[in-house]
Amino acid sequence: MVSDFLAVSDCFILKINYFLLCFQLRAQNQVLKKGVVDEQANSAALKEQLKMKDQSLRKLQQEMDSLTFRNLQLAKRVELLQDELALSEPRGKKNKKSGESSSQLSQEQKSVFDEDLQKKIEENERLHIQFFEADEQHKHVEAELRSRLASLETEAAQHQAVVDGLTRKYMETIEKLQNDKARLEVKSQTLEKEAKECRLRTEECQLQLKNLYEDLSSRLEESLSIINEKVPFNDTKYSQYNALNVPVHNRRHQLKMRDITGQALAFVQDLVKGLLNFHTYTEQRIQIFPVDSAIDTISPLNQKFSQYLHENASYVRPLEEGMLHLFESITEDTVTVLETTVKLKTFSEHLTSYICFLRKILPYQLKSLEEECEASLCTSALRARNLELSQDMKKMTAVFEKLQTYIGLLALPSTEPDGLLRTNYSSVLTNVGAALHGFHDVMKDISKHYSQKATIEHELPTATQKLITTNDCILSSVVALTNGAGKIASFFSNNVDYFIASLSYGPKTASGFISPLSAECMLQYKKKAAAYMKALRKPLLESVPYEEALANRRVLLSSTESREGLAQQVQQSLEKISKLEQEKEHWMLEAQLAKIKLEKENQRTADKLKSTSNGQAVGVAQEGAALVTAAGQEDASAKAVPEAVHSTSLIGILTRTSDSEAPDVESREDLIRNHYMARIVELTSQLQLADSKSVHFYAECRALSKRLALAEKSKEALAEEMKVASQNISRLQDELTTTKRSYEDQLSMMSDHLCSMNETLSKQREEIDTLKMSSKGNSKKNKSR
Repeated sequence: MVSDFLAVSDCFILKINYFLLCFQLRAQNQVLKKGVVDEQANSAALKEQLKMKDQSLRKLQQEMDSLTFRNLQLAKRVELLQDELALSEPRGKKNKKSGESSSQLSQEQKSVFDEDLQKKIEENERLHIQFFEADEQHKHVEAELRSRLASLETEAAQHQAVVDGLTRKYMETIEKLQNDKARLEVKSQTLEKEAKECRLRTEECQLQLKNLYEDLSSRLEESLSIINEKVPFNDTKYSQYNALNVPVHNRRHQLKMRDITGQALAFVQDLVKGLLNFHTYTEQRIQIFPVDSAIDTISPLNQKFSQYLHENASYVRPLEEGMLHLFESITEDTVTVLETTVKLKTFSEHLTSYICFLRKILPYQLKSLEEECEASLCTSALRARNLELSQDMKKMTAVFEKLQTYIGLLALPSTEPDGLLRTNYSSVLTNVGAALHGFHDVMKDISKHYSQKATIEHELPTATQKLITTNDCILSSVVALTNGAGKIASFFSNNVDYFIASLSYGPKTASGFISPLSAECMLQYKKKAAAYMKALRKPLLESVPYEEALANRRVLLSSTESREGLAQQVQQSLEKISKLEQEKEHWMLEAQLAKIKLEKENQRTADKLKSTSNGQAVGVAQEGAALVTAAGQEDASAKAVPEAVHSTSLIGILTRTSDSEAPDVESREDLIRNHYMARIVELTSQLQLADSKSVHFYAECRALSKRLALAEKSKEALAEEMKVASQNISRLQDELTTTKRSYEDQLSMMSDHLCSMNETLSKQREEIDTLKMSSKGNSKKNKSR
């Protein structure tokens, strides 16, 4: 109904927008039409002005023509007068003496003509000037008018194009809006129909809601009356009492938590192993660099630092023990929440002690790095790596402190009830994941910088083989720590949602376990309830035959023995796996040492071969603890095959030559290499075989445990169904007896009622007879009277 109302409102809004847009388009169209009309009026006025200018120009041209004609006439007259003057001059000379009066008359006429000619010339000059000025002005005005006319024509064309474009656009918009209007009208009609249907539906829903409200109110009243009459004590009203209620047992949750804790234990064990190796190899490095303790005494600072590092196992080992105790405390029968994980406090205390150890060794570690930087052979690149490592060590200690803070907060609910609010659990777990990722990033930086530092130190001229080997061991331990930190960070990130979701596992109506004491009481009540339920589930002796009970007992004992045998096999497989892991690490270290010794021997052999000038082969002296020895010099003439002698040791059987005959150096090295490679391959295959067997045993055990769990669940379900069926049978029998009794009671009541009705009818008949008799007697008396 709300969606239909929204659709109708959208339709009305679209209509309003359509009308507003049409109004705006009409207003803009009127403005544009007015502008076009104004421009057309301006162009018409300009055309009129141009016509008037053309007319004035024509008049001026006519005047100019008349003036030029008049000038020509005057010029001809002047010429005639000059001719007459020229003709009259000789005559005047001849007749000069004849008459002065005629000369005076001619001079007067000449002066008159001259004045008239001068006036005509000035007037002609003035007219020429006016004509020239009028012509120039006319040309200037004509040019201005033509340019203005061209600009106006271009503007008129642009305006016309704009008007055409806008007209086309407005026509398209109008067509589109008309289509939208038609579509919206259709849609509005459909929405009106839907609105009518929705009104009908709402009326029906309101009727249903009213009926449901009445039904639920009646049920609520009935339930409240039953609760008030039948429930004497409500233990969910107060959270202190509700915290003592035993929650529903979630076996899947417990198995999941135990599995997750086992994975965390494995990661912590790897982390502890890496920390032990890192601190131990760091102690070995201090003994040989920058000063070798076998040659000279090391500084008091490094002595104290070495002494502290020697105590690392007493601080690191308890971390593994604390995690192991936490794993052992989580079983299938407990309730695992933060209020019940008391062993987490122990792990937090062990982590606090290890952080105190890190704080104690951090200043010595920084001073030791500064001492290395102050050495004479320390280059600028090595000094930069040392400074980066000192910063990384500070970050590592800070990350451990941050991690310990959050783990300490998670351990508070099991010891102090008000130490950490339940609403802050999720944020604390998120911060733990962030701290683990920060630890992984710091270890990656340490691995990167230490590998660069080891590479630079290997290139130093004073780098010994002990230093190179120790640096490689430290680098391998740092890589192991980096991998372990990455695994545990990704593991926690993958399971943090499950941790946050599992925090609500506890009393439903209360906010949680009020205090560790209430949690402990709840666990005791849970054990008592489990024992009570187990006692209730014992079958009666009369309900199961003796032969079937014996068969069930044999099956139960065989399943229990097989389960115990499988558990023992799993334990043995785990022990074998741990031993094989230790052997694998041992042989990996042996292989590294053998590789280093082989490189040393190759280097020494190459140096000696370079030093010999006569090309004779010189026997290579090898260490006293080596398994292969060879001595003597090969004779140029003797090429006899040496006799082979077998030597046995803890790592296998090795073939060697007698002391009297020396093999070639390369063949001996190949023999050693092949022997070690074959031994490593053999050990690897054995390890893989053991791993596959352990995985197979683990899979079988998991499958058997799952089958056992399914069998137990099916057994419990069948028992519950049997119990429900028996209860239904007894209930139906009771109902049958009660219905029989009620029917019998009703029949007896009906028979009694019929008897009483017969009695009343008989009494009424008797009364009617008596009334008739009395009425007859009265009528007789009246007649007699």
